[in-house]
Amino acid sequence: MTGPAPPMAAVTEVQFGPMRLHQDQLQVLLVFAKEDSQSNGFCCACEKAGFKSNIAKTPESALESFLDKRHEIVIIDHRQSRCFDAEALCRSIRATKPSENSVIIAVVRKQSDRDETSIMPLISAGFTRRYVENPNVMACYNELIQLEYGEVRAQFKLRACNSLFTTLEKSQEAIEITNEDHKIQYVNPAFESMMGYQKDELYGKELIEVPINEKKSDFLDSINSCIKTGKEWEGVYYAKNKNGDNIQQNVKIIPVFGHRGKIRHYVSISRPCNDNNKVEKQCERVQAESQTDIQSCRHKDRRKGSLDVRSTTSRGSDGSSQRRHSSMARIHSMTIEAPITKVINIINAAQENSPMPVAEALDRVLEILRTTELYSPQLGTKDEDPHTSDLVGGLMTDGLRRLSGNEYILSAKQVHPSSGHLISSLSLTDIPPRIAQAMENEEDWEFDIFELEAATHKRPLVYLGLKLFARFGVCSFLNCSEVTLRSWLHVIESNYHAGNAYHNSTHSADVLHATAYFLCKERVKQSLDQIDEVAALIAATVHDVDHPGRTNSFLCNAGSELAILYNDTAVLESHHAALAFQLTTRDDKCNIFKNMERNEYRTLRQAIIDMVLATEMTKHFEHVNKFVNSINKPLAALEENGGNISDDESVKNILTSPENRILIKRMLIKCADISNPCRALEQCIEWAGRISEEYFAQTDEEKRQGLPVVMPVFDRNTCSIPKSQISFVDYFITDMFDAWDAFADLPNLMQHMDNNFKYWKSLDERQLKTLRPPPE
Repeated sequence: MTGPAPPMAAVTEVQFGPMRLHQDQLQVLLVFAKEDSQSNGFCCACEKAGFKSNIAKTPESALESFLDKRHEIVIIDHRQSRCFDAEALCRSIRATKPSENSVIIAVVRKQSDRDETSIMPLISAGFTRRYVENPNVMACYNELIQLEYGEVRAQFKLRACNSLFTTLEKSQEAIEITNEDHKIQYVNPAFESMMGYQKDELYGKELIEVPINEKKSDFLDSINSCIKTGKEWEGVYYAKNKNGDNIQQNVKIIPVFGHRGKIRHYVSISRPCNDNNKVEKQCERVQAESQTDIQSCRHKDRRKGSLDVRSTTSRGSDGSSQRRHSSMARIHSMTIEAPITKVINIINAAQENSPMPVAEALDRVLEILRTTELYSPQLGTKDEDPHTSDLVGGLMTDGLRRLSGNEYILSAKQVHPSSGHLISSLSLTDIPPRIAQAMENEEDWEFDIFELEAATHKRPLVYLGLKLFARFGVCSFLNCSEVTLRSWLHVIESNYHAGNAYHNSTHSADVLHATAYFLCKERVKQSLDQIDEVAALIAATVHDVDHPGRTNSFLCNAGSELAILYNDTAVLESHHAALAFQLTTRDDKCNIFKNMERNEYRTLRQAIIDMVLATEMTKHFEHVNKFVNSINKPLAALEENGGNISDDESVKNILTSPENRILIKRMLIKCADISNPCRALEQCIEWAGRISEEYFAQTDEEKRQGLPVVMPVFDRNTCSIPKSQISFVDYFITDMFDAWDAFADLPNLMQHMDNNFKYWKSLDERQLKTLRPPPE
């Protein structure tokens, strides 16, 4: 047993968001007619907790003591009814003003289950709660601590609120508090005086209902985008008071977080700008006081100035010159800018001397640029094809968030390279004849991965990997033996789920084959070095390792361990990349990187991770658009100007710049990953059936577990597979492969895509929902 804990500090701090208030030592009044073990227990507990206690034996002395000390906690003995009336004493205390913030406890006798009585008489008398007699000091101590951190602190916060609102009432700065929906809930007298409104005219109204300067709406979006992320906004703008006069104000808006970390209120503090140099003088004073705040002060001052000028635009004949001066000042004052900021500044500058229709068009451009999803097309809601919306929504979002006990636990089936089922004798020189025959045409696009799947009993990745890695000299580049490579391929393939209809090692082998095929195209070879080729082959091999056969949306909705680990962001892709390196580096027998020089390994590792993460569909349009704008368009412009420019230095610069090599590798693995619609028809049909079955299984499980159904159209009883394929090709495949074909020259793939699309169209026109038409 340990000794008694030391008394708590006489003064505690209670925190209100960013502010702390000090609370004096808690006072406890014990009202017991007779001293007994229960009263002694509470006395000792008060001492142990560091509380100050007083004992009263009669109702009169108890009331007198309470009015003198105003105790936070009052404990009244309710067991001795013949000594005094505990409920009458409680009502007497409650009749006094100080008792509003006090907690009153009734000590009652133990009751058997048969004799248990209602607590309503105690509640009616004014007691906060009851304490069933227990003289044990720790029991009494625990009760006091629960009271302190529960009711007592709650009451203290209520008392503190009165003092805080008194401060607001007396403040000379205008203060306005709105709720999360921007409806006004409080304004202080200074605000009423400055704006000319009475409180009753403002309460419950939205900010936009109050007459404001016409330009304020122009940057309300930028203010909201700042404060809704939990950041303070500070700037200058004009507002109209009740009389219609313009008042230039220095304004600071602070978000206030409440329950569950959600923003519940916004506090706006403002004062008139009587002196135009006031802000600059204040900024200079802060600079003199603290070197740490120099940068933030400079940014705030610049932001205020830009907003100030913008707010006066369109009022007066010199509005355009003011705007021109403001935009140029912003462009030259920026020291560290994001590219999007530079774009916006250039557009602002271009607006200055533009005709009105052009300026209005550029305003629309700026509105579009405010969104963060710059590369993701917006699906219309009117008459939208559900197959397209479901498919796109399922692949390009993390799904609905759901707080639920239903969890999908991902079982990471990590197989050690020394597992008994590994075939240690396999080598390129002793591949079985049937398997060797199945891989004879692996350099052609018409290569049939399903024939290899059958020949290898659903283990095609090891065999195809050995052959392709040998063709590209991977072992030589990595300085590893074929035995190590063979062990690594076994480990990776063993961690693909053979039970998945689609995301299994056959899919990985198919992506590996497409990657190798693309790497042999002349334009790609001109662009990439051997380290890029090796990174691409490895990334293709591992890009879906340990895939559970469920989408990211499903894992997020189910609250899976992986979704929690990766914060609902690129969950599977992050897992594939991380697990691949865990499996590779944990055992020298399969560590294909063990002999690499450190810097070269880091470069290779980064390239592999980047390519695996590029397979995430939420950034599909970003990758495709960047590829087109950075590579295809410049190449097309050069070809238009120079004719045959295969040896042109400008082309080489475009193809081999570090940034463009990254874009090419991302595009390469993306096209390899979803190249099924560009395969021969029979392969295309087989892959369509497999991915549909995996989506059907997910929908079945979502319904079984009560999870949100991510893609409702993939109900095995009602789904039209031709429609889903048409939507997938229309939305994701056509534009991407048009761009990739323009770069790498892939006429055979484009022909397959056209043939397959016509096939699905013909089934859909016959209103068939199956993979194949019925037999004649």
